[in-house]
Amino acid sequence: MLYWLTELSDGGDIFNLFRYITFRAGGAFLTALIFGFLFGRPLINVLRRKQGKGQPIRDDGPEGHFVKAGTPTMGGLLIIGALVTSTLLWARLDNPFVWMVLFVTMAYAAIGFADDYAKVSKQNTAGVSGKVRLLLGFVIAGIAGFWAAQYHPEGLANHLALPVFKDVLLNLGILFVPFSIIVIVGAANAVNLTDGLDGLAIMPVMIATSTLGIIAYAVGRVDFTEYLDVHYVPGTGEILVFAAGVVGGGLGFLWYNAPPAAVFMGDTGSLALGGALGAIAVATKHELVLAIVGGLFVVEALSVIIQVLYFKRTGKRVFLMAPIHHHYEKKGWAEPTIVIRFWIISLILAIIGLATLKVR
Repeated sequence: MLYWLTELSDGGDIFNLFRYITFRAGGAFLTALIFGFLFGRPLINVLRRKQGKGQPIRDDGPEGHFVKAGTPTMGGLLIIGALVTSTLLWARLDNPFVWMVLFVTMAYAAIGFADDYAKVSKQNTAGVSGKVRLLLGFVIAGIAGFWAAQYHPEGLANHLALPVFKDVLLNLGILFVPFSIIVIVGAANAVNLTDGLDGLAIMPVMIATSTLGIIAYAVGRVDFTEYLDVHYVPGTGEILVFAAGVVGGGLGFLWYNAPPAAVFMGDTGSLALGGALGAIAVATKHELVLAIVGGLFVVEALSVIIQVLYFKRTGKRVFLMAPIHHHYEKKGWAEPTIVIRFWIISLILAIIGLATLKVR
């Protein structure tokens, strides 16, 4: 919205700064961060008062989690509020990719909120039916995939770009939308599975979003795409503003979510942020790079799939408990040790993902 201040510029004054995506991304980051600091404690107080016993703890979970009973959930509202506010203020609102990513984020946040509300109100871990959640997620992701395809350049629309073999484009045709659904729904649920320890999910989300934000900025500039030899997708640069809002809001949330957490993100935050990662990847034609940058989330999801399939086949478990971060808890690792080591892994994967921009 503040971009329109450029109409007051004569080209050499302060209003001209609002033309630059990097300046507005910085503004979005600070806005979201201040939002988190200002509204974090009041929101936690409201959630604690309204929820009473807080998020229910699984009976079959690690014993160390029982001390977290009574901690309020739905803290994702703080992140979503911060990033939506900052994006609406600082991004260009005539950009279709910004609205596509916002649509996915808010729609998935609504699904997560309904799930969190059901868990808290009924005081059990069941929540909304998994089939209902998946169906709604498929519909939202399908709309987003079709939406993105309408604004991709003619030579890229409905195609899959490969991160290393950059001269190769796979024409998915009508399968592009189903592929987008897999990417977005998969990312949303993978982040949701990762959100099991204090601070575990939010930092890798910030790292992955920062990486995809940089990629979005790069593929949205024709000069950068020529140098990096990647496909040019006009308009995606504005996604950097959204990504900056995620990082600012995430840091504001982490202030209260650092061990011991004063509030949990809940499905409200994890589904929304995971969906946002998938949506950004689809918009920028970097769906496969997301699998690298978000490799931690992929491993967490795979650990659950492997555990379930193997148990159904043999009656035995591969891991002591899934997702895999619980496996390490069962092995005796301290929670902060798991969290920080997973953060390090996420950072390494992000650097590898960025490196694909130049590798041939």
